[in-house]
Amino acid sequence: MFRHLLFSLAALLFLSSSASAADKLVVASDTVWPPMELLDDQKNVIGYSTDYLKAVAKETGLNLEFRSIAWDGIFAGLAANQYDIIASSVTITPERQKVYDFTIPYYNVRQAIVVPKNVNCPDLASLKGKTVGGQIGTTGLMVVQKANVGAIIREYEDVGLAMQDLATGRVDSVVCDDPVALYYANQKADFADKLRVAFKTGDTEEYGFVVHKGRKDLVEKLNQGIKAVQAKGLDKPIAKKWLGE
Repeated sequence: MFRHLLFSLAALLFLSSSASAADKLVVASDTVWPPMELLDDQKNVIGYSTDYLKAVAKETGLNLEFRSIAWDGIFAGLAANQYDIIASSVTITPERQKVYDFTIPYYNVRQAIVVPKNVNCPDLASLKGKTVGGQIGTTGLMVVQKANVGAIIREYEDVGLAMQDLATGRVDSVVCDDPVALYYANQKADFADKLRVAFKTGDTEEYGFVVHKGRKDLVEKLNQGIKAVQAKGLDKPIAKKWLGE
């Protein structure tokens, strides 16, 4: 009888842990996009998007596990079902919506041009003949390309590498989302005294969390959480913490 009891308890514990593992949603973030997504000293994923999604999860009872995934493979990994959600400052675009499902927006940005402190650069037209660095596959580079002003595009795996080249004169400017631009120009050690945000583009972009096409149940759950976070003002302390807003 005692052996049967031990076996039953062990079976229950196994089933419980299996259910818990099955319920866990894996979240992918490209952690080279501060202050939106980055790693702390212990290699934990942190940042604005991370805290926002954690708040969403708390409101909806979701169980999350965060992983650091490079941007150049992040969408392929979602398509291959290696994770459930991308939380990586992904701009909602019609092209991306054809392939993936998005939540409602959780943050709005504009593109910003970062230059050395002593350089005058008032608009996109002033980039003619200049080298513009940016992270590969980002909407910032797309904006410069679509402007067709004669800029020379240089793509980087990591926006931080582009900023390093800007600080040392290897490129003339860097384009990225405005919170990232402000972070490097105003806060990042070794950059804040060398760089400035020259201007921001007029068009606003919206960030959304991304899931595999057809995961309507998950999109609805996430949307429910985003609405709750916004209605309760839970996003305000997150913005203050990471963005100073």
